[in-house]
Amino acid sequence: MPESPDDTPISRLLRLMAELRDPERGCAWDVAQTFASIVPYTLEEAYEVADAIARGDLDDLREELGDLLLQVVFHARMAEEAGAFGFDDVARTIAEKLVRRHPHVFDGQGRLLPDAERPGDPAEIEALWRAIKAEERAARGKGARAAGPLSGIAHALPALARAEKISRRAAGFGFDWPDAASVVAKVREETDEVTEALASGAPEAVAEEIGDLLFAVANLARHAGVDPEEALRRGNAKFERRFTAMAARLEAAGGSLPDSDLATMEAAWVVVKREEGAKGA
Repeated sequence: MPESPDDTPISRLLRLMAELRDPERGCAWDVAQTFASIVPYTLEEAYEVADAIARGDLDDLREELGDLLLQVVFHARMAEEAGAFGFDDVARTIAEKLVRRHPHVFDGQGRLLPDAERPGDPAEIEALWRAIKAEERAARGKGARAAGPLSGIAHALPALARAEKISRRAAGFGFDWPDAASVVAKVREETDEVTEALASGAPEAVAEEIGDLLFAVANLARHAGVDPEEALRRGNAKFERRFTAMAARLEAAGGSLPDSDLATMEAAWVVVKREEGAKGA
């Protein structure tokens, strides 16, 4: 479809989405979608953005950001069809939120404050940000039966990321370990409880104790200043890299992964780790 001279990139995207959702002339698949049906695609696109960033691939990042933007446009179009809100309302809401959450940068009308009026201490800025978010949560939760000190943390987040956010929120109320070393002790305690549960042979107890262990590890990451999701992504990538190298080493020696016993695989694994260590030295 040719681009109209009056089209901006975003207005063209909005128009294309509206045409795809047209019940008579649009795409049958797009017309059939609902908010719930495209949630998996929305989450997938967010992860693909994160993956492009992790790989440092800016060309791919441009494309993945476009795919993620499409998800926002898709949701906004369905909301507009339902008479709830449109894309402009989404953009307006986030702009207002940015101004509201940055009183150290903007005045009430969204104008930049003079440099002399801006705090420069990151800790002070973060404390201000948290206070504003707490006020927003309190305002949203007025009269809601489910409102509580941990409300508002999205249930759709990956469990590890949500564990970090839950523990960070609780820590804001002073419910926290004093330091990372104390959390290490808690991780060891939870590991012992997993061992006991395994010995008991009760699957539900094992699942519960492993959940407690993972929650403790998420707390340890927070205390260490580490993003647990990013740490696990790196751990996944490391294992994937080493396992692939191990398989290649076995094949180079005339064997294969399916035909190798555990001792042979472990010997190749040790060599791969040693070689990685030598390269990093």
